[in-house]
Amino acid sequence: MSVLSNGAALQSANQARAIEPSLAEAGDYFALMKPRVMSLVVFTAFVGMMVAPGQVHPVLGFASLLCIAVGAGAAGVLNMWYDADIDGVMGRTRQRPIPAGRVQPGEALAFGVALSVGAVAVLGLVAGWFTAALLAFTIFFYAVIYTIWLKRWTAQNIVIGGAAGALPPVIGWAAVTHDIGLAPILLFLIIFFWTPPHFWALSLRRCEEYRRAGVPMLPVVAGAAETKRHILGHALLLAPAGVTPFVFGFAGLTYGIVAAVAGAMMVMLALRLKLATTDADAHAASKRLFSFSLLYLFTLFAVLLVDHWLAQWPVGAAG
Repeated sequence: MSVLSNGAALQSANQARAIEPSLAEAGDYFALMKPRVMSLVVFTAFVGMMVAPGQVHPVLGFASLLCIAVGAGAAGVLNMWYDADIDGVMGRTRQRPIPAGRVQPGEALAFGVALSVGAVAVLGLVAGWFTAALLAFTIFFYAVIYTIWLKRWTAQNIVIGGAAGALPPVIGWAAVTHDIGLAPILLFLIIFFWTPPHFWALSLRRCEEYRRAGVPMLPVVAGAAETKRHILGHALLLAPAGVTPFVFGFAGLTYGIVAAVAGAMMVMLALRLKLATTDADAHAASKRLFSFSLLYLFTLFAVLLVDHWLAQWPVGAAG
């Protein structure tokens, strides 16, 4: 049985569940919104908003961030709704609200659609319809292009689908400027090149779970050795991409140094993973790479934000 047919069988089994209303608590609906992913989206969107030229009223800025957060949560809900069959057979996801039976699929779908429409509509009112269109496209890309199509069809799912997770700083920038410039595109590229090594490092350790779930992740389709090679290749693309805000004059020397060092460490960890000769060494190396990748992205955006704030201080101002 192919991974696609296996996934279809699992989905059919999930749709055969009882349709009686659930007794879910508020925390279950919040969990559907993938709060950890949502927090990263909000942070990168906030940085995009703060480094954008011009100013936005604090109330409108907060409302824009809230809409972006709700939109990200809506995409997470729709992802969990469609992927409930997959989640039910994977160890790290089987206790999510839908496969655990705390929230019924129909309720999750309605919740996700309502959040999507509300977030886009309100963002259009407070930050303009161009910004709202970017948010709508992001939700659509993640929920439909990635979740429904790419994830179960191609081993490059996370490469192409990573575009959705890379758009929040662009949306944050657009909330202030109502357009797109080179700087947000560079931030987009950083997250875009970061996403594959980050998720492939995880999928290496969860390969058999993805195989059982019928998801053609790269380790399932191409094997561990090829996945390690791809991780190293993307790390080599990520390292220079991380420095581009400094190269193009959108960030200062402090950011440039931090980005260069962090990028070199990503490449080093990816190389260690590629050279690992035993399963135990590969497991440990992939875990280190996955953990550091989170620190890498947070550090770059945090330093970029601090660098921008420091640049606003008058030089030599007297007390």
